[in-house]
Amino acid sequence: MRVIAIDGPAGAGKSTVAKRVSEATGLPYLDTGAMYRCVAYATQRDNVDINDANAVSRIAHTATISIEGTIATLNGEDVSSSICSPEINGIVSVIAAQSPVRDAMRQQQRQWIDTHGGGVVEGRDIGTVVFPEAILKIFLTASPLVRAERRVGQSGGNLEEVAAGIAQRDHIDSSREDSPLRPSSESVAVDSSNKSVDQVVAEIVSLFELAETRNNNG
Repeated sequence: MRVIAIDGPAGAGKSTVAKRVSEATGLPYLDTGAMYRCVAYATQRDNVDINDANAVSRIAHTATISIEGTIATLNGEDVSSSICSPEINGIVSVIAAQSPVRDAMRQQQRQWIDTHGGGVVEGRDIGTVVFPEAILKIFLTASPLVRAERRVGQSGGNLEEVAAGIAQRDHIDSSREDSPLRPSSESVAVDSSNKSVDQVVAEIVSLFELAETRNNNG
């Protein structure tokens, strides 16, 4: 399966790296986190209690979500900017921890790959659950401090508050019952703490080329 699965915690640089790897390899890019953000946005817009599992599940299973590059649409509406708000950041982990939501999003993610014939897919359970047969599995991480500093540099805010938010997100993602954040046994760990984006991208592209060669040679 021509899928490069890039998993890792919040703030590790998955989106930036995945987009660049997509450009370098020619594989289409899928941000699975945007799908969960679309569901979170729909709950907020419709004043749905995010802890009402049945109501959230109905949204996840009936919403028409389309992710193409950096453009996210929800039922035909471009919500690319709306799903990146601080309010959505604050609730998306709760949404993503719910099994019915994950089931619905996994179906859409697999359909997306079938339609596109492969892709660079980033998220938190891509290599372990969604695409266990991916040709390359990367677990991209960075130290908590570096991740917090990156978030502050991108979006502003207080470093201590951002660091606390990242720690909370890590805890939720790694301790949830359904598909907790963890590297696959086949994942290649890439620590981006002291590496430039160019270095990380070059490393992943090299690993992909090696994986393709091995795959083609049987």
